[in-house]
Amino acid sequence: MRLRQIALVAQDLETVAADLTATFGLGEPYRDPGVGEFGLHNVVFPIGDTYLEVVSPKQEGTTAGRQLERRNGDGGYMVIFQTDDLGKAREHVGELGIRIVWEVELPDAATLHLHPRDVGAAIVSIDAMDPAPSWRWAGPGWEERSRTGVVRRIAGVELQSADPAALAERWSKLLEAPAEWDGEASYTIELPDGGGTIRIGPDTDGRGEGVAGVWVEATDRSAAGRTETLCGTRFRRV
Repeated sequence: MRLRQIALVAQDLETVAADLTATFGLGEPYRDPGVGEFGLHNVVFPIGDTYLEVVSPKQEGTTAGRQLERRNGDGGYMVIFQTDDLGKAREHVGELGIRIVWEVELPDAATLHLHPRDVGAAIVSIDAMDPAPSWRWAGPGWEERSRTGVVRRIAGVELQSADPAALAERWSKLLEAPAEWDGEASYTIELPDGGGTIRIGPDTDGRGEGVAGVWVEATDRSAAGRTETLCGTRFRRV
């Protein structure tokens, strides 16, 4: 399992897209017409071979719109992992009693969206690509649009909860990777083979359970440790 994409939700898509582009030197995003099925419009920025998406409601009654209301503004929305065996992932999800809320199988991509109440903190998607290095959701020619002058890749995600231990246990079981306690209030899950870091801690901003931060690998190592808040999300350069 590998962390491949993070999606944020914003009320004003174009302003957030412009802020992200300016801050991280990103290239031209892809706008996926397929998200119209969910009442959304979006942008997807390739960063190396990982992807940062922003979605925004374009009609009433969307899940994304309810997320904006629940967490009082812009913030994290989805965490997307890639697997090389979606059938095995489906069996594992079923064994854990996690509901699948949406799925699709295409010639070059297949995906399972998991119920956020069963996992906690985000809509989790587990995806498979053919060929494996590809990424349908970033659009054709994403390799040419990827920019790494400021940040090289998405390296991790921060989740927050009133009960970090319980949330860490659920994510650990889903990802089949141990959650290591830091001795205070937070837990870290490291995916094998550099597949990404999931950091789970307490609710520090009063906005409730959800995606609180994104870790991006700084191209200039002297910038590591810098933090900016964009789209209601802490971006930490590591």
